[in-house]
Amino acid sequence: MKYNLLLPALLAIVACGPGTAERSEAESLSTGEAALVAPVAGSVPTGLPPQLLVGLFEDAGQSWMKNSGVPWNVRYRYFVKGWIDNWGWGPTEGKWGLDYMRECDAQGFIPAIQYYQLNDEPGGGEAQLLSKVQNATTMRSYFSDFKVLMQRAKEFGKPVLVMVEADGFGLLQKQALNNPNTAAAVASTGLPELAGLPNTAAGWGLAFLQLRKAVGASNVILGIHVSAWAGDGDLAHFSVTTPLEPEVTKVHSFLKPLGLASNVTGATWDVLVTDPLDRDAEFFQRMFGQDRWWDPSDSAPITSKSFNRYAEWLRLWNVASGKRWVLWQLPLGNSNHLGVDNTRDAPREGYRDNRAEYFFGTSGAAHREKFAGSGVIALLFGKGEGRQSSYTNDYYTDGQLFMKSRAGAFLKAGGLVIPAGPTLPGTTPPPTPPPSTDPAPFHFENGTQGWTRWGATITGISSSSARAWAGSRSLAVSMAGAVNGLAKVYVPGASVPRGRTVSFRVWVPAGSRVTALQPYVQQGAGGGWRYTGTWISAATLRTGAWNTVSVQVPANAVLPLQELGLELSTNGSWTGTVHVDSVSW
Repeated sequence: MKYNLLLPALLAIVACGPGTAERSEAESLSTGEAALVAPVAGSVPTGLPPQLLVGLFEDAGQSWMKNSGVPWNVRYRYFVKGWIDNWGWGPTEGKWGLDYMRECDAQGFIPAIQYYQLNDEPGGGEAQLLSKVQNATTMRSYFSDFKVLMQRAKEFGKPVLVMVEADGFGLLQKQALNNPNTAAAVASTGLPELAGLPNTAAGWGLAFLQLRKAVGASNVILGIHVSAWAGDGDLAHFSVTTPLEPEVTKVHSFLKPLGLASNVTGATWDVLVTDPLDRDAEFFQRMFGQDRWWDPSDSAPITSKSFNRYAEWLRLWNVASGKRWVLWQLPLGNSNHLGVDNTRDAPREGYRDNRAEYFFGTSGAAHREKFAGSGVIALLFGKGEGRQSSYTNDYYTDGQLFMKSRAGAFLKAGGLVIPAGPTLPGTTPPPTPPPSTDPAPFHFENGTQGWTRWGATITGISSSSARAWAGSRSLAVSMAGAVNGLAKVYVPGASVPRGRTVSFRVWVPAGSRVTALQPYVQQGAGGGWRYTGTWISAATLRTGAWNTVSVQVPANAVLPLQELGLELSTNGSWTGTVHVDSVSW
């Protein structure tokens, strides 16, 4: 468990490193970043971009997200029982659901659906979930509705995220006493698509995969909900000294036959889904006397009620399942809320929480990278109950709407690039076909574009057709010599806009003696010769493949820059070539 306790510190080193210049609060709040994150398991599902997605809950017919001017990635809502006929106002064909997907797409967002229908099926509430799952008539109707959803999603034809039954799998595990072979109505529903599946809890989980397959809705990204309380105790809020790994193993063992492991459908769930908290922490404190606050300190131990503990729980699941994470229904409260019911009649109504500030406050960049290093690919914010804080009146101390201004600045600046494919030792990331042309400002297609070199270990630079991330050529950096040291390639006088994140694509061959990279910018005399760099250990890079490394131009930088470049550290004799390509912002 020593590795687990050290994880937050290791992630901080990967993200920032000893050579990273400290960012001011203004810079952290006003810009995004695109950085390398810690190695993670699994791939970003086909149809989703390799970046940290940020989205909000928004109901059909609303347009606040679109009118905000923020390039949000995802728009989501619940689909509860009655969606299939618009609660009696339309035919039983799912057109309302298709209209919501199309509305999201027309506004520029990936649609996401929380399929939360089981709780409203006849026969009781959450405590009766297993008995409903065992009722063939109920399940025939339930799965028929899900089939229609898959048909409408196929008709939509673009990526759509479907998150299945919040809390449902955790409740099923508890009521089935951890036994995936507990009886359930699947083949016995009489639906021909489910005829080959077992009448068990395991078969119930597989039914969602089978219906997607039978319909041919390959554009649907299916997410299975994982609850931190599904095993023994609530690992996120109360049972904080309980070792995490045995509990992850216990719940994973139950869910594997429900579609996390290879099975008769030929498919598995695409992502893991969880909601860290469905109401603001202060609401639980005031209404129920419960402490659900998380310690945001980067030094908080794993055995504490903290973001670090939750990040480690996510990481263990990522390693065990090989799946990435979607965090949804994140509370929207911040420290400036009034601690009252939110009627949306006045600014700052709602209850306090610290999750929005954790991800988009002063230290948000490091926190986003930490959670991306635990496998998180999406942060979806929304209130799970009407009295909670909302993004429409979450005014902060500066008078600005918090999510619109903070998350908006992050997204407008380009967001956070994350590894698209598996990067754990022994795995090979799927190839990403580069564009046939390179639109980047520095593409090296016609020469070195004014770049030069410094340092004894670099013997020459040239435009080379040997490798290219995009287009047909890259900057070849020839290295040789028997010395340790620091060298760099750079271009003087680059006019990169203030606050932008500059991304470099770098190819390092296997067996090199390169120990670290540091993309950097240096201002001239007018900017006090200020240096800003991002130190990245070579241990986090994939050799023999392209990596993306990045640095952020300060929001108050004096332009043009004195230098924009890439430093390379070596620790011994080595001869070879590093390639740099597609330097963009």
